[in-house]
Amino acid sequence: MQSIYAMHQNGSDNLEGQEKFLFYSIDAIQDLYLIMLSSLIEMAKKEKVFLHLSSQKHLATKEERNPNNKFINNSIFQLLEDNNSLSIALENRKINNWAIHDDYINLLLASLKESKLYEKYMSTSVTTFEEDKQFVVDLFTDIIVPNEKLYEYLEDDKLTWIDDIPVVNTQIVKQLKGIKSVEDASFRVPKLFKDADDKDFAKDLFRKTVLNENELAKEFDTKTPNWDMDRIAEIDTIILKMAICELLKFPSIPVKVTLNEYLELAKEYSTPKSSIFINGILDNLVKEFQTNKKMIKAGRGLM
Repeated sequence: MQSIYAMHQNGSDNLEGQEKFLFYSIDAIQDLYLIMLSSLIEMAKKEKVFLHLSSQKHLATKEERNPNNKFINNSIFQLLEDNNSLSIALENRKINNWAIHDDYINLLLASLKESKLYEKYMSTSVTTFEEDKQFVVDLFTDIIVPNEKLYEYLEDDKLTWIDDIPVVNTQIVKQLKGIKSVEDASFRVPKLFKDADDKDFAKDLFRKTVLNENELAKEFDTKTPNWDMDRIAEIDTIILKMAICELLKFPSIPVKVTLNEYLELAKEYSTPKSSIFINGILDNLVKEFQTNKKMIKAGRGLM
């Protein structure tokens, strides 16, 4: 959707160039995932160094000589640092952002130490796996994700990440919550595509939507008598075109899946009024396509 929108904004008809940009943007999502997840590991590493240096001071206090190591010994930090899938991905993708920009890790640590979350967690030196896990989930959602400086850094690094940040953060939280024990070795860096067919689908949807935009627009321009086509938000027309393309040109995808997918897109990227508008248009079109047998779905239960 963003790639088609970019083509419109640039007035570009370079399909191959935009297709390359599409896959570049998708590929960069994994970097964003690794950067966000590795911030947890780097915070623990940074604090470990700080505690060690503090204990070595000539006039170290009793607390500095015998610090509460509960934070740096958090079992989730250790599990992530030792995770083979994550280590390989960080190395292969050459993710070293926090080595270069460790000031952001310092900012996150400072913000954490000022929080009630940290105060409560560090009030004792004993812990359980569930407490460790909940703390890391809360650290990520309440301290890392809302940090404006971090958001600005990510935005400056890659503009395409603005739309990807919520999706990546949701995935990370889901995975953190899903860790079952200290011995759980099931944590894996998710693949960008399930398989080659999944990647081909992204390319085909992009190409078929762009190459058939006028034809797809005709399917709904007569369904909006009370709307001036020029006044319909461009992002709404793109969502409609993609949805119609999927309904008509991808026979293996169930209608319900398509409708749910694009209604979620409309909720995310459009106004509530636009979302209702798109929902109404697609509902009417599906009924019309079914009546006219224009929409052919292959396989059981796809209607």
